Amino acid sequence: MVKGGKGMTDKNPGKEQMLLERLDRMEEQLQTLVKAQQGLAELKRDLSPLLNSAVKVVIDELGMVEAGFQLEDFFDLLKRGLRSIRNLTQALEMMENFFDLWNSMEPLLKSMVPNLINYMDNLEQKGVFRTYSAMLEVRAKVAQHYPSEEIASMGDGFVVLLSLLKKLSHPEMMGFINKLMDLPLGVNLQAAKPVGAMGMLSAMGKKETRQGLGVALELTKALGKLKAD
Repeated sequence: MVKGGKGMTDKNPGKEQMLLERLDRMEEQLQTLVKAQQGLAELKRDLSPLLNSAVKVVIDELGMVEAGFQLEDFFDLLKRGLRSIRNLTQALEMMENFFDLWNSMEPLLKSMVPNLINYMDNLEQKGVFRTYSAMLEVRAKVAQHYPSEEIASMGDGFVVLLSLLKKLSHPEMMGFINKLMDLPLGVNLQAAKPVGAMGMLSAMGKKETRQGLGVALELTKALGKLKAD
C-alpha cells in the first residue's frame, strides 16, 4: 500500500507541470489577443475621424448629383452595357487591328514623309506652286469679268482651242510657225520700192523670188481646200 501511494505522489508533479505550461501558453495567447484588440481599437480611433470626413464628403457629393441621378438610370446603363458587350469586344478588336496596322506602317511613313517633303520642296523651287497660284488668280479675274453662264457657253470654244493647241504641238507645224515668225525680222520695209511689169520680170530672175512664188502657190493650193470643204 505504501508503494502504491508513493507511485501516485510521483506522478502528480508531472501533471501539475503540464497544467502550468498550458496555463502559461493560454495566458500568452490571451495577452496576444488583448494586444491585437487594443491595436484594433487604436486603429479604429485613428480612422474614425477620417471615415467620418470621407462619409461626409460622399454624402455631399451624392447630394449634388441626386437631382440628376436615379437608380433606375444606373440599372438601365448596366443592362445596355451588358447587351453591348459584343459590340465593345468588336470595337476593341478593331482598335487592336488599327494599332497593328499603324505599327506596320510606321516604318514606311518614317521613310515616306521625308521623301514627300523633299519632293514638295523641289516643286517649290521650280515655281510650280507659284504657277498654280497665278493660274488661280487668272481664273478669279475671268470669273469677275464673265458670269458663269457665259463661261459655260465658252466651253465649246475652249475644246476647239485645245484641239488647235494639239495640232500646233506637231513638230512640223511648230517648225513652220517658227520660220513664219522669223520672216518679218528679215524684211527691210524701208528698202521696198514700187515695182512694175519690168521689175517683176527682173525679179523673177532671182532664186529667192522664184522660191517665194513656189511657196505662195503651195499655200494657194492649200487654201483652195477650204473652198472644197
